Amino acid sequence: MNSKLRILFGTAVAASFIGLSASLAQAEMAISVYGGVQTAPHSDVEVSDEPDFTAGWEGRSFEMPPYYGVRGTWWMEELGQPNLGVSLDFTHAKVYADDDTLAETGWDHFEFSDGINLLTLNALYRMPIEGTKFVPYIGAGAGINVPHVEVTRGTGETFEYQLGGATVQAQVGVAYEFTDRWSGFVEYKGNYSWVDVDIDSGATLKTDIMTNAVNAGISFHF
Repeated sequence: MNSKLRILFGTAVAASFIGLSASLAQAEMAISVYGGVQTAPHSDVEVSDEPDFTAGWEGRSFEMPPYYGVRGTWWMEELGQPNLGVSLDFTHAKVYADDDTLAETGWDHFEFSDGINLLTLNALYRMPIEGTKFVPYIGAGAGINVPHVEVTRGTGETFEYQLGGATVQAQVGVAYEFTDRWSGFVEYKGNYSWVDVDIDSGATLKTDIMTNAVNAGISFHF
């Protein structure tokens, strides 16, 4: 990704956070942590100095470093919109090229295992079920992906964090309120990320990665 687009993404995300700060100051807040099982389907990979290929991805959610996420959510309780919320969501998603991909390319190493690292700003809507402690919710948003690019091939090695590009997110889940302060949740969360990064020898690598995750987590409300 070129420098102008990097600046544009960074500026857009920062402006969104600043613009929301006054409203969020009056909201019900929650901090959530979660983990789960994350997978990714095959994706086409374009390399500027080699033939294109299709990568098969493995999630390996429980291998170190594990798949996990942290989320801050602001529910607009005091603004007259108790079921409308905004979240800032960081997810350490990851993918590893499978053995067939490495054999096809002749590469020794190809993965984003220190994370695709997704940061998104999302709108959420919750739908409490009257007479129960169950609270279904849905959400969608957009942000950036910051992959740790790990490529080892005959021409050299790349091992660094880069700004990959944009990502979009959708989620649906249900929370259970144990107390006024604590709740647990399960959800499906999907992200589609446009990854455009630099690798060795002045080459570029582009691929679109779709991650699918089933998460379980816990939230503290204040």
